[in-house]
Amino acid sequence: MITDKLTTFCNGVSVAGAAGTALIGDVIDLQNLRDLGPGTPVYLVMSCETSIITGGAAGTITFKLASDSTAAIATDGSATEHFVTGAFVTDDAALNDLDAGSKIVAVQLPHEFADTYERYLGILAVVGTTTVTAGAIDAFLTRDVSAWKAYADAVN
Repeated sequence: MITDKLTTFCNGVSVAGAAGTALIGDVIDLQNLRDLGPGTPVYLVMSCETSIITGGAAGTITFKLASDSTAAIATDGSATEHFVTGAFVTDDAALNDLDAGSKIVAVQLPHEFADTYERYLGILAVVGTTTVTAGAIDAFLTRDVSAWKAYADAVN
């Protein structure tokens, strides 16, 4: 699958960080692109490039597709949320949900009206309870997920 750099949020971007919410990678400026969803479906695809782990006790990580009026999408809960994943377990043992090559999500964007999406669209990572010490993700928008598959680094 070929992706466009203008529809890519991140490619191998680290999600390591302390408990809290952080903007991950780049944002997409929707100023000239409105009505996401109606017509031809658009999908958010996220995969784990490097295993997301914690150094000690297991924690969680959740991802949000959010939009805001500024490119520095707010991490305080005031950004408009369009999709939220479930919580994934982050551990360096067999309990880990996000090993390298695993799919995080491939979901059609919600059918929302132009005024629902704010100008900038991006990915927020919410690290719960304990620090994520390693891990990187890929995230992008596409119109075709039928042939999409996550591969471990250097395996495809």
